[in-house]
Amino acid sequence: MHTRRPHRRTRTGAALLAAAALLIPGCSSESTASSTAGSAAAKEERAALAPLPGSTPAALTRYHEQKPAWRDCGVAGFQCATLKAPLDYAEPAAGDVRLAVARKKATGPGKRLGSLLVNPGGPGGSAIGYLQAYAAIGYPENVRARYDMVAVDPRGVARSEPVECLDGPEMDAYTRTDITPDDEKETGTLVASYKKFAEGCGADAPKLLRHVSTVEAARDMDIVRAALGDEKLNYVGASYGTFLGATYAGLFPDRAGRLVLDGAMDPSLPARRLNLEQTQGFDTAFTAFAEDCVRQSDCPLGGAGTSSGQAGKNLKAFFDELDTRPAPTGDADGRRLTESLATIGVIAAMYDEGAWPQLREALTSAMKENDGAGLLFLSDSYYERDADGEYSNLMFANAAVNCLDLPPAFESPDDVRRALPDFEKASPVFGEGLAWASLNCAYWPVKATGEAQRIEARGAAPIVVVGTTRDPATPYRWAEGLAGQLSSARLLTYDGDGHTAYGRGSACIDSAINTYLLDGTPPKDGKRCS
Repeated sequence: MHTRRPHRRTRTGAALLAAAALLIPGCSSESTASSTAGSAAAKEERAALAPLPGSTPAALTRYHEQKPAWRDCGVAGFQCATLKAPLDYAEPAAGDVRLAVARKKATGPGKRLGSLLVNPGGPGGSAIGYLQAYAAIGYPENVRARYDMVAVDPRGVARSEPVECLDGPEMDAYTRTDITPDDEKETGTLVASYKKFAEGCGADAPKLLRHVSTVEAARDMDIVRAALGDEKLNYVGASYGTFLGATYAGLFPDRAGRLVLDGAMDPSLPARRLNLEQTQGFDTAFTAFAEDCVRQSDCPLGGAGTSSGQAGKNLKAFFDELDTRPAPTGDADGRRLTESLATIGVIAAMYDEGAWPQLREALTSAMKENDGAGLLFLSDSYYERDADGEYSNLMFANAAVNCLDLPPAFESPDDVRRALPDFEKASPVFGEGLAWASLNCAYWPVKATGEAQRIEARGAAPIVVVGTTRDPATPYRWAEGLAGQLSSARLLTYDGDGHTAYGRGSACIDSAINTYLLDGTPPKDGKRCS
């Protein structure tokens, strides 16, 4: 899934429809009980991503020798360009993909260190939007002084030939579809919704849909690196952006420069395990929210002394009520707050503890006053729905990448039903909905080309892997898992709440990362901050 700060979102999947499209689709028969005990053995058996040859193949030379024709973006201080990459790296002559690139040049003083690529995650988040709205303004001044801040929207995302699947009204219907079906009729409606979404994506981009994998996006980044004139790639990736960055390091270990992977994903886990462990992550985050909430005078989930478990039961009862009686919202398009929209609204606020007061207020309005406007606003921000009822392509690209990277978590509704006990144990509040949301890739029009695998990147320079102990979307154990695979990893831990750690208020984290980016000195492996 993603973060509540507008500049950094992450979703593994396409949201609870999309939210389990916020979860990563995949397949595995591992249960909650076996996931920990079998983790080490499973990772040892998993094949490692093989590096590509050190020299550029002749068929790709023309791409690596491109010179960006920079132009004014229309946003003060930013330049934009378009680069080409092969649609299919196995057949470079088959056609091209156009990649949108933006930069803000180093401001000085100090010696320029090259380019610093940034990616906010998703998959599907616009790196250019992130750069222009936050990174080129919010990153530390001394980092911006010495790096050209650069972003490329991955293929299929935002400005780089975006995948489109449904129009605004169709997405409205999709996002309010019941994701906790009570009978065969409701199950059929959910399956039909997934199929319509998938068919829309397939009709929009039948060729591109086969070539939006993370491996291809990582190879595109190497073309961008070469076009920028950098010998090595310097990079800060958040959430899914850590998977993209780690994949780059695995493919091109000798070209990996200073890499920061913040809110790390574990590439060795199959989709069902990823979905299950992310469900546990959201439960951990909700527990922290609930414990804080019941200490406040305006908590609608219970007063002082209420356990987090009881607060969760109270919230689940509210969701169940919405399942039969959606709440009014005053929305201009007549939308009401359904169980699925409310669930996404709550999940959205889990990404940043700074949103907890807003969530308390929204829950109070919905639970006490039958006014769902606040939760609908949180849900809309998660889905990137604007005031005109139009959606960005975030959720479309999210599904397109995830469904290509890993085989589906479930093949049928019966598979989901068998897994429900594990998911409900992982999260009594969110488990049922997130399990059903993990079914979306079963109906994808393109078969997955990727698989779960270790990434070792042997020979790469030190790579900083950052994990937050109560991260909802990328559980801390994933950071431990990735750091345990990368041969040169330095694990940096933030003991706190929210999704990702860099630039979120910890002077300890920020100092360690800034020192690494500016001096090349990584933090000591195992360093902890709070």
